[in-house]
Amino acid sequence: MSRTLFIADLHLCNEEPAITAGFLRFLQREALNADALYILGDLFEAWIGDDDPQPLHAEIAAALLALKQHGVPCYFIHGNRDFLLGHRFARASGMILLPEEKVLDLYGKRVLILHGDTLCTDDEGYQRFRRKVHQRWLQKLFLTLPLFIRQRIAARMRAGSKNANSSKSATIMDVNQQAVIDAIQRHQVQWMIHGHTHRPAVHKVQADAISAERVVLGAWHHEGSMITVDADAVILSSFPF
Repeated sequence: MSRTLFIADLHLCNEEPAITAGFLRFLQREALNADALYILGDLFEAWIGDDDPQPLHAEIAAALLALKQHGVPCYFIHGNRDFLLGHRFARASGMILLPEEKVLDLYGKRVLILHGDTLCTDDEGYQRFRRKVHQRWLQKLFLTLPLFIRQRIAARMRAGSKNANSSKSATIMDVNQQAVIDAIQRHQVQWMIHGHTHRPAVHKVQADAISAERVVLGAWHHEGSMITVDADAVILSSFPF
């Protein structure tokens, strides 16, 4: 059966080898029989440049390239953790980089895919931070710094983000309903798929004359999360590593 798979928020890192092992098994089993795989951001816990020589990065690139060589294309939308992932890693892994919002025509369905952080407009502090770090000149400047300095800056930023999030309400850190409606109307879609919030669920959305559904991927903390789209349905499911 023809089907397309979506995942997000794996947050791969050296400290969580079980998640890495689960992802590698996923690529060799579930993904191998798909028409395509879409990774909607935060594949990695942090990304400070394609020149970071971590063995984990090479291992993941090789596994993704093997998937492509088997005939399954892989597409990637940047997340808030790995927005600096660039063309060098994309070439090594065979991934195709997509813009932050992309409309797909899948089996007769118009589907909007995105990471999801741009929908969290109630978190004004985060949105200000996002606008700042997405400035191309600042990214280029950061990537010219020595690797050890980038590592220190990234560690400081992660600690600051963790502290800031601990004092925010759950509502502020979720999507804004009007932002969801605006995106659905702007792209005229019946389905929206995203991650980021780590709140897996299927939501009904009424955007004027458009009756849509918003499907949210879960994070890969203790189990895997994926969305399967085929000619009949859009299915959110979880599975053990």
